[in-house]
Amino acid sequence: MTETKQEPDMPDPQFSAEEMEKVRHIAERHGFGEDAGRVMALAIAAGGGSMAQFNHPELGGMGQWTRGGMLMIGAMFDDALKARVRALADALADATTTGDLPDRPAGESSATRGDWWPSELGRPASSGAQDGCRYAVFPNLRRLAVERDGRTSVYDTGDHRIGGASQQQGSGSDLSFTGQYGTVRLEDLPIV
Repeated sequence: MTETKQEPDMPDPQFSAEEMEKVRHIAERHGFGEDAGRVMALAIAAGGGSMAQFNHPELGGMGQWTRGGMLMIGAMFDDALKARVRALADALADATTTGDLPDRPAGESSATRGDWWPSELGRPASSGAQDGCRYAVFPNLRRLAVERDGRTSVYDTGDHRIGGASQQQGSGSDLSFTGQYGTVRLEDLPIV
């Protein structure tokens, strides 16, 4: 069995030649090779420009990143590398925001992903479901989408950094979230 290897000067199937050149320049600016930049750019595209899960030795191994928030890499005690990885991810995410790079993998639309929230929200930083209720958190837009009984509502999260969800059982079945100030009740957030 022979292994097919992509030549370095051939464009990546996920990016145009022009986009790949931008990825290469951004990666080099932060001290990474083209392949590490491509891996991170693909992960950010898969995360809709706001989150990424990646695995590359130059990036500290396996890791996760969210825009304006969390970064974890396998080389957890290498603070200098973490700073460079964060800078690379932020720069690539900024390029998706300006339209210089795609905010989703090639050929993928919100319809093919099965998104149930309004498409203008993009990709959530986190999402989940509990007891017939689905939620998606968009921290950069300060929005929370919730679907109950087939109806979607979008809430303004203000300065809350929404984390996990919980649901009270009983007569109200109240949905609440964890934020940096403690519990955030859905009913306390304004609908957009």
